[in-house]
Amino acid sequence: MTQPASPLILVDGSSYLYRAFFASQQADLRTSDGQPSGAIRVVTSMLRSLINAYPQGRIAVVFDAKGKTFRDEIFAEYKAHRPPMPDDLRAQVDPIHQIIRAMGLPLIIEDGVEADDVIGTMARLASAQGCETIISTGDKDMAQLVDEHVTLINTMNNTTLDVAGVEEKFGIPPHLIIDLLALMGDKVDNIPGVPGVGEKTALALLQGIGGISELYSRLGDIEGLGFRGAKTMAKKLEEHREAAELSYRLATIKTDVPLDFDLPDIGMPCQDKDALLALFKTYEFRSWVQELESGVTGAGAASTAEAEAHTAPQGPSDLRYQVVTEQKALDEWLARLASAELFAFDTETDRLDYMEAELVGVSFAIEAGEAAYVPLAHDYVGAPEQLDRNDVLAQLKPLLESDTHKKVGQHIKFDMNVLARYGITLRGVAFDTMLESYVLNSTATRHDMDSLADKYLGVKTVSFEEIAGKGKKQLTFNQIDLEQAGPYAAEDADITLRLHQTLYQQLSSEPSLEKVFIDIEKPLIPVLSGMERQGALVDANLLGKQSVEIEQRLTELEREAHDMAGKVFNLASTKQLQEILFNELSLPVLKKTPKGVPSTAEEVLQELALDYPLPKLLLEHRSLSKLKSTYTDKLPLMINGRTGRIHTSYHQAVTATGRLSSTDPNLQNIPIRTSEGRRIRQAFIAPEGYQLVAADYSQIELRIMAHLSGDKGLLNAFSQGEDIHKATASEVFKTAIEQVTSEQRRSAKAINFGLIYGMSAFGLAKQLGIGRNEAKEYIEHYFATYPGVQHYMEDIREKAKTQGYVETVFGRRLYLPGISARNAMVRQAAERTAINAPMQGTAADIIKRAMILVDAWLPESHFDARMIMQVHDELIFEVKSDQVVEFKDTVVAKMQSAAELSVPLIVEAGSGDNWDQAH
Repeated sequence: MTQPASPLILVDGSSYLYRAFFASQQADLRTSDGQPSGAIRVVTSMLRSLINAYPQGRIAVVFDAKGKTFRDEIFAEYKAHRPPMPDDLRAQVDPIHQIIRAMGLPLIIEDGVEADDVIGTMARLASAQGCETIISTGDKDMAQLVDEHVTLINTMNNTTLDVAGVEEKFGIPPHLIIDLLALMGDKVDNIPGVPGVGEKTALALLQGIGGISELYSRLGDIEGLGFRGAKTMAKKLEEHREAAELSYRLATIKTDVPLDFDLPDIGMPCQDKDALLALFKTYEFRSWVQELESGVTGAGAASTAEAEAHTAPQGPSDLRYQVVTEQKALDEWLARLASAELFAFDTETDRLDYMEAELVGVSFAIEAGEAAYVPLAHDYVGAPEQLDRNDVLAQLKPLLESDTHKKVGQHIKFDMNVLARYGITLRGVAFDTMLESYVLNSTATRHDMDSLADKYLGVKTVSFEEIAGKGKKQLTFNQIDLEQAGPYAAEDADITLRLHQTLYQQLSSEPSLEKVFIDIEKPLIPVLSGMERQGALVDANLLGKQSVEIEQRLTELEREAHDMAGKVFNLASTKQLQEILFNELSLPVLKKTPKGVPSTAEEVLQELALDYPLPKLLLEHRSLSKLKSTYTDKLPLMINGRTGRIHTSYHQAVTATGRLSSTDPNLQNIPIRTSEGRRIRQAFIAPEGYQLVAADYSQIELRIMAHLSGDKGLLNAFSQGEDIHKATASEVFKTAIEQVTSEQRRSAKAINFGLIYGMSAFGLAKQLGIGRNEAKEYIEHYFATYPGVQHYMEDIREKAKTQGYVETVFGRRLYLPGISARNAMVRQAAERTAINAPMQGTAADIIKRAMILVDAWLPESHFDARMIMQVHDELIFEVKSDQVVEFKDTVVAKMQSAAELSVPLIVEAGSGDNWDQAH
């Protein structure tokens, strides 16, 4: 299971601006020369608190734009009653913006819409990417955005609203908040609503019948609700229908605002200390000035180590960087490298695709502050003469391939892959600063060199964009002038060495962490490098055939849709879909867009598909279109022309728990549950004379839970080789194990996996389609059956609060800065992570240990076999056909020996001509 991305925190700056101003009015805070500063202080304090509460959060602040919005065009009187901004507040707006930027937070203002609309759009985009969103606001209208991925917090009164919280506060679920505002109106924004309908009446209507569209389709049922005024309410609604519909449009937050940035561009805050210090001095925030000058900040100081890093010296002040273009200078450096105990090494290339990258130069460092860059292939007009690349590599090869000459790199697997293209097998890799940082604290920071230099050395490095430019005009490294390229490349090696000196001192002081680095992460580097360069064989013809078949099916679906509609229309046209579904076929309108027209979003079609054939067909069409564009069309384009294979990139330092991830392509996300998706796996094939073998750890996280919890029931079930989901169903549903139905087993499986991921009764009820009370009973039965699990969960939460982290069986740590947070939502999320991370992390450690074991064993064995992929808890191999049976038995035994748990560690292996057959 992949680790979710860092939470996206969206601050409603306009909401807090006014609230901060009026909250500070009584104190009337001003600087010594009379400038108002109360709102500046309150907003800044709120943002500092957010950064402190969400150390891994990606925070952006959104403000209303000046001028009219689309709502003013809909209704000229919109917000007409609002008084002009007070002069004292207006004077504080620009300073607040300056401080936000200095704090390293994106400041977002979009013309023609309000901050709410930008936030709504960003939240929906984040949800679509599986990212949790926290909206910091005091605006009740935002409650309409709350869903399973979106939560509201109000830092001024420390309240949190999730789905259950909205229902508890307002008496209706989030999706009816717009209808509530439309019925009762909003005096603050001058939304008219329906005259005579207050909050109680609006709630009675919404709770009794449903939203506005449902109300207008069932006006005759209103009288039966029996509340005061119910008899005349239908007539009143009919008379003011236009006002209700207008109010609905005004109250609806847009979620489709065109944005000129991508969500991944929003990173964790990176403050401009000098600018912030100057602003704090200007507005006389003395305590904050003192914090910055001392180097220990209240906001974002996550650990003593980090505080020490900020006060640490910047490093050597007399940097000695050399560009080596003559043999004499190279000879001197080669002699120094040969006698050094350790040297930092880095490559510069013309691209990031390791299978195609051409080597442009190499750099190295032996002492902090001193480094050299050897340019080998800069070919811009006027480039100076450089040493011959082949000659230099031939001279470096003995050093680079020596086990006794120790090297340190930053993400050195990339350098290993590049050098392999030139016939050099990089050996003697003693350290990797990316992995040192990752093992030390996976969640403290990103693990790229620039981020690490800033955090642990207090150094702002030269970024690639500074010397190469951005976008389409960005230069490749071979095109960059040596006057800029030389210092940049030398700095890479120098910073890498200095990072190692800082990081390994901290790592070695924690023996369990040092062991994770030495025994798991470091030896995995060459294993992953070999798998990446080996690649996986893919049948482009089969993928092409699938694309054609999907295209044919899409054409059939399109024809069927036209027949159902009685006319030809564009299935991708939202406007035409709205006309067909809701005007011509009169399907019920379940939801409207911000523009007041019926929505054709996926969740709407899914609900309609339960009762109507056309929406079901449209969903199939959309699913196949996505499958075609993402996989069957795209994968053939990723096949390397030289090897005929797909070469993914495995990432060791991305997920918080230790799991590997992959990109280009993302092997973890290739579909398996649908027949169409499994056909994608059929295109991953074995070469002639070979078969694919897939070896998969069975229910590994549940087995780890049994080991960690020591629960007798779980231990016994696994030791006896029982079907754990059937065993759980038997106990929870009080049924003999041989009489457990497939539906009961499915529910038990949801409980088994749900609870170890911290699922609540509400979440389980939603997944199983049952009531919350029934789900609560299931959970109570589960804990009665497996009391050790409940004790483990309670104990691990307490342990996490005491020490601030949890550990895997092998000593890997996951720090939980939110475990003692005052904010209930932050604290509960950290508690859920505390329960699950030891299982996910241990599973990650086990398969990594297995990969290292298998990789060391294969060359010494008699098998003609190679490891080509790792996906979740599964390893995939190419094996000579006549050796498959014996190989499966042996590799299963090897993988099962990767760890000793209190229950058997079971690996299941299959084989076939393609990945789907083998799985």
